[in-house]
Amino acid sequence: MDRNRQIIRTSIIGVVANVLLATFKAGVGLAASSIAIVMDAVNNLTDVLSSVITIVGTKLSERPADHDHPFGHGRIEYFSAIIIAIIVLMAGMGSLVESVGKIIAPTVPSYTTLTLVVIVVAIVVKLLLGRYVKRTGEKLKSDALIASGADALFDAVVTLATLVSAGIMLIWNVNLDGVFGTLISLVILKAGYEMLASPINELLGSRISADFVAELKQEVMSFDQVYGVFDIIMNNYGPDTIIGSLHVNVPDTMTAREIHRLTRSISLRVYEKFHVILTVGIYAVHAETSGVGKLQQEVMEFAAHHANVFQVHAFFYYEERNLITIDVVPDEKVIDNKAFVATMNHDLRQRFPDYDFSVIVDHNYSE
Repeated sequence: MDRNRQIIRTSIIGVVANVLLATFKAGVGLAASSIAIVMDAVNNLTDVLSSVITIVGTKLSERPADHDHPFGHGRIEYFSAIIIAIIVLMAGMGSLVESVGKIIAPTVPSYTTLTLVVIVVAIVVKLLLGRYVKRTGEKLKSDALIASGADALFDAVVTLATLVSAGIMLIWNVNLDGVFGTLISLVILKAGYEMLASPINELLGSRISADFVAELKQEVMSFDQVYGVFDIIMNNYGPDTIIGSLHVNVPDTMTAREIHRLTRSISLRVYEKFHVILTVGIYAVHAETSGVGKLQQEVMEFAAHHANVFQVHAFFYYEERNLITIDVVPDEKVIDNKAFVATMNHDLRQRFPDYDFSVIVDHNYSE
């Protein structure tokens, strides 16, 4: 079963579970003439909204690429997760206002055996549902499912707090409804903020994980004619659509035909293993036995050991102009790029007075 079908199936299970739980609560509430239980049943029906939003978002994200959206519609999933996170934040804020109100003006709750049975059933159902949905969301890397599962778990926690408060009230006659409610509301608000941050970061363009970068570099370096991997850039257009680019060092003796075959092979391998649509650029590496090869090695070693340098690559020597260009990635301490370039150019000319230098500041997007 593909990823989207699993997300939709899981969301449908959430819809069915919440509808059955709401029906059970409504039936018990009407039979017992308990408005509180009936209103709790209505609250369960509103929980169906999270699952419906996930289903709709997933279906919309499946729409193929078109002229206006050449990379597809996968990012719609992130909007679904944002909407669900906002619903959680609104629920947390509403609960906080109500709970603080109970602290300021306490009301004495009344609990019956039937009420307690309904509470226990709700806790069990919500815990099982929340764990299942959230775990599936983490497995499928679906922020919307994770948020929907967390929403169900928070409902269970809130209901559990109600049960504990009821126990304390029945045993010691102490009313802690407002206190418990306030604490739980703060936890929900914090979690809602964290749930909101993840999809927003994806839309803004968050840094890819170090593990992914290491695995990608290892795969590309497995090709015999690749001597180094640099300039990794990955743009996420949805959980299943990543478009990126990188550069590889290859021997300067390779022909255009050989380079064509190598870059095509790398692109196909990366797509098969990581589902990344990849563009591969080339940097030429000179043989160490040649004059230019020795110069390249000395220049690169000198630049790499310069202060505040994270990485050096892309050496190129223009014989007709006696000019050497290199790309330098400064570390995060460097704030003034112009001053950094001026210092690098000056120090390189001091060390290699027979050559002109052009240092190009590059950026670290992935490491």
